[in-house]
Amino acid sequence: MRLSCAAAVAAVFLAMSAPAFAQDAPVQNNAEMADIYAADQSVRQVAPERFRDRAFVAEMHAADAARRAQTRALLDAGALRTGEDYRAAAFVFQHGSTPEDYLLAHSLAVAAVARGSSESTWIAAATLDRYLQMTDKPQIYGTQTRKTRDAPATLEPYDRALVPDSLRAVFGVPPQAEQDARLAAVNAATEAATPKP
Repeated sequence: MRLSCAAAVAAVFLAMSAPAFAQDAPVQNNAEMADIYAADQSVRQVAPERFRDRAFVAEMHAADAARRAQTRALLDAGALRTGEDYRAAAFVFQHGSTPEDYLLAHSLAVAAVARGSSESTWIAAATLDRYLQMTDKPQIYGTQTRKTRDAPATLEPYDRALVPDSLRAVFGVPPQAEQDARLAAVNAATEAATPKP
Protein backbone atom coordinates (compact mmCIF):
# COMPACT_ATOMS: atom_id res chain seq x y z
CA MET A 1 0.00 0.00 0.00
CA ARG A 2 2.85 2.33 0.85
CA LEU A 3 4.51 1.76 -2.52
CA SER A 4 1.36 2.50 -4.51
CA CYS A 5 0.72 5.67 -2.46
CA ALA A 6 4.30 6.83 -3.13
CA ALA A 7 3.89 5.97 -6.82
CA ALA A 8 0.65 7.97 -6.95
CA VAL A 9 2.30 10.99 -5.32
CA ALA A 10 5.22 10.74 -7.76
CA ALA A 11 2.84 10.53 -10.72
CA VAL A 12 0.94 13.62 -9.55
CA PHE A 13 4.21 15.51 -9.03
CA LEU A 14 5.46 14.61 -12.50
CA ALA A 15 2.16 15.52 -14.11
CA MET A 16 2.14 18.90 -12.40
CA SER A 17 5.80 19.67 -13.10
CA ALA A 18 5.89 18.60 -16.76
CA PRO A 19 4.46 21.89 -18.08
CA ALA A 20 7.02 23.81 -16.02
CA PHE A 21 9.83 21.83 -17.64
CA ALA A 22 8.36 22.55 -21.07
CA GLN A 23 8.24 26.29 -20.30
CA ASP A 24 11.92 26.28 -19.40
CA ALA A 25 12.95 25.20 -22.90
CA PRO A 26 15.35 27.75 -24.42
CA VAL A 27 13.68 30.43 -26.51
CA GLN A 28 14.97 30.48 -30.08
CA ASN A 29 16.09 33.62 -31.88
CA ASN A 30 13.59 34.88 -34.44
CA ALA A 31 14.87 33.75 -37.86
CA GLU A 32 13.08 36.57 -39.71
CA MET A 33 14.69 39.17 -37.45
CA ALA A 34 18.09 37.54 -38.04
CA ASP A 35 17.56 37.82 -41.81
CA ILE A 36 16.52 41.48 -41.54
CA TYR A 37 19.61 42.26 -39.47
CA ALA A 38 21.88 40.41 -41.91
CA ALA A 39 20.49 42.48 -44.80
CA ASP A 40 20.90 45.69 -42.77
CA GLN A 41 24.56 44.93 -42.13
CA SER A 42 25.33 43.52 -45.58
CA VAL A 43 24.39 46.70 -47.46
CA ARG A 44 26.87 48.61 -45.29
CA GLN A 45 29.81 46.28 -46.04
CA VAL A 46 30.78 48.05 -49.24
CA ALA A 47 33.66 50.26 -50.26
CA PRO A 48 33.36 53.73 -48.67
CA GLU A 49 33.16 55.45 -52.05
CA ARG A 50 29.80 53.73 -52.69
CA PHE A 51 28.31 56.10 -50.10
CA ARG A 52 29.09 59.02 -52.44
CA ASP A 53 26.75 57.48 -55.04
CA ARG A 54 23.39 59.18 -54.51
CA ALA A 55 21.43 56.41 -56.20
CA PHE A 56 23.04 53.78 -53.96
CA VAL A 57 22.35 55.82 -50.83
CA ALA A 58 18.73 56.49 -51.85
CA GLU A 59 18.20 52.77 -52.49
CA MET A 60 19.80 51.91 -49.13
CA HIS A 61 17.55 54.38 -47.29
CA ALA A 62 14.45 52.95 -48.95
CA ALA A 63 15.51 49.42 -47.97
CA ASP A 64 16.27 50.64 -44.43
CA ALA A 65 12.72 52.00 -44.14
CA ALA A 66 11.29 48.68 -45.32
CA ARG A 67 13.44 46.80 -42.78
CA ARG A 68 12.23 49.12 -40.00
CA ALA A 69 8.63 48.42 -41.00
CA GLN A 70 9.27 44.65 -40.93
CA THR A 71 11.01 44.93 -37.56
CA ARG A 72 8.21 47.07 -36.12
CA ALA A 73 5.66 44.46 -37.22
CA LEU A 74 7.65 41.74 -35.43
CA LEU A 75 7.95 43.92 -32.31
CA ASP A 76 4.22 44.72 -32.29
CA ALA A 77 3.38 41.02 -32.74
CA GLY A 78 5.52 40.06 -29.72
CA ALA A 79 7.78 38.01 -31.98
CA LEU A 80 11.02 39.47 -30.59
CA ARG A 81 11.88 37.51 -27.47
CA THR A 82 15.62 36.98 -27.08
CA GLY A 83 18.45 39.34 -26.36
CA GLU A 84 19.75 38.73 -29.88
CA ASP A 85 16.34 39.59 -31.37
CA TYR A 86 16.31 42.92 -29.54
CA ARG A 87 19.97 43.63 -30.37
CA ALA A 88 19.32 43.06 -34.07
CA ALA A 89 16.23 45.28 -33.95
CA ALA A 90 18.23 48.03 -32.21
CA PHE A 91 20.74 48.10 -35.09
CA VAL A 92 17.93 48.28 -37.65
CA PHE A 93 16.36 51.29 -35.91
CA GLN A 94 19.79 52.88 -35.32
CA HIS A 95 19.85 53.25 -39.11
CA GLY A 96 16.62 55.23 -38.99
CA SER A 97 15.96 58.83 -39.89
CA THR A 98 14.05 60.38 -36.98
CA PRO A 99 14.69 60.97 -33.29
CA GLU A 100 11.88 58.50 -32.57
CA ASP A 101 13.74 55.81 -34.53
CA TYR A 102 16.84 56.37 -32.40
CA LEU A 103 14.90 56.46 -29.14
CA LEU A 104 13.20 53.17 -30.05
CA ALA A 105 16.62 51.77 -31.02
CA HIS A 106 17.88 52.71 -27.56
CA SER A 107 14.90 51.03 -25.87
CA LEU A 108 15.48 47.90 -27.95
CA ALA A 109 19.17 47.87 -27.00
CA VAL A 110 18.31 48.20 -23.31
CA ALA A 111 15.83 45.32 -23.71
CA ALA A 112 18.59 43.26 -25.34
CA VAL A 113 20.87 43.83 -22.34
CA ALA A 114 17.99 43.01 -19.99
CA ARG A 115 17.48 39.75 -21.89
CA GLY A 116 21.10 38.78 -21.32
CA SER A 117 22.87 40.11 -24.41
CA SER A 118 26.03 41.57 -22.88
CA GLU A 119 27.33 42.45 -26.35
CA SER A 120 24.44 44.93 -26.68
CA THR A 121 25.97 47.44 -24.28
CA TRP A 122 27.77 49.37 -27.03
CA ILE A 123 24.65 49.77 -29.16
CA ALA A 124 22.78 50.96 -26.05
CA ALA A 125 25.33 53.78 -25.66
CA ALA A 126 25.44 54.56 -29.40
CA THR A 127 21.67 54.77 -29.78
CA LEU A 128 21.42 57.20 -26.87
CA ASP A 129 24.21 59.35 -28.32
CA ARG A 130 22.51 59.43 -31.71
CA TYR A 131 19.15 60.31 -30.15
CA LEU A 132 20.75 63.14 -28.19
CA GLN A 133 22.45 64.52 -31.30
CA MET A 134 19.24 64.36 -33.32
CA THR A 135 17.43 66.36 -30.63
CA ASP A 136 20.15 69.06 -30.62
CA LYS A 137 21.77 67.89 -27.40
CA PRO A 138 25.39 66.85 -26.96
CA GLN A 139 26.26 63.17 -26.99
CA ILE A 140 27.55 61.75 -23.70
CA TYR A 141 29.53 58.60 -24.60
CA GLY A 142 31.39 59.77 -27.71
CA THR A 143 30.21 57.08 -30.12
CA GLN A 144 29.07 59.40 -32.92
CA THR A 145 31.35 61.21 -35.36
CA ARG A 146 30.07 64.02 -37.55
CA LYS A 147 31.66 65.09 -40.80
CA THR A 148 30.68 67.98 -43.00
CA ARG A 149 32.15 68.49 -46.44
CA ASP A 150 34.56 71.32 -45.65
CA ALA A 151 35.45 70.60 -42.03
CA PRO A 152 37.34 67.85 -40.20
CA ALA A 153 35.37 65.05 -38.54
CA THR A 154 34.32 65.87 -34.99
CA LEU A 155 32.70 64.32 -31.93
CA GLU A 156 31.12 67.66 -31.05
CA PRO A 157 28.73 68.54 -29.62
CA TYR A 158 29.94 66.29 -26.80
CA ASP A 159 29.30 66.63 -23.07
CA ARG A 160 32.63 65.20 -21.94
CA ALA A 161 32.01 65.77 -18.22
CA LEU A 162 28.80 63.82 -17.60
CA VAL A 163 29.99 60.24 -18.12
CA PRO A 164 33.38 59.12 -16.74
CA ASP A 165 35.59 56.74 -18.69
CA SER A 166 34.84 54.02 -16.13
CA LEU A 167 31.18 54.09 -17.23
CA ARG A 168 32.17 54.21 -20.89
CA ALA A 169 34.13 50.99 -20.26
CA VAL A 170 30.98 49.30 -18.92
CA PHE A 171 29.36 50.05 -22.29
CA GLY A 172 32.33 48.91 -24.34
CA VAL A 173 33.11 52.48 -25.41
CA PRO A 174 36.77 53.59 -25.58
CA PRO A 175 38.00 56.26 -23.14
CA GLN A 176 38.02 59.87 -24.32
CA ALA A 177 41.78 59.94 -24.94
CA GLU A 178 41.48 56.95 -27.29
CA GLN A 179 38.48 58.50 -29.03
CA ASP A 180 40.44 61.70 -29.62
CA ALA A 181 43.48 59.79 -30.91
CA ARG A 182 41.32 57.80 -33.36
CA LEU A 183 39.61 60.96 -34.57
CA ALA A 184 42.96 62.70 -35.07
CA ALA A 185 44.20 59.72 -37.08
CA VAL A 186 41.07 59.76 -39.29
CA ASN A 187 41.40 63.49 -39.89
CA ALA A 188 45.13 63.17 -40.66
CA ALA A 189 44.45 60.38 -43.17
CA THR A 190 41.69 62.41 -44.80
CA GLU A 191 43.97 65.44 -45.01
CA ALA A 192 46.76 63.36 -46.55
CA ALA A 193 44.39 61.91 -49.14
CA THR A 194 42.92 65.29 -50.12
CA PRO A 195 44.45 66.67 -53.32
CA LYS A 196 46.28 69.95 -52.77
CA PRO A 197 45.45 72.88 -55.12
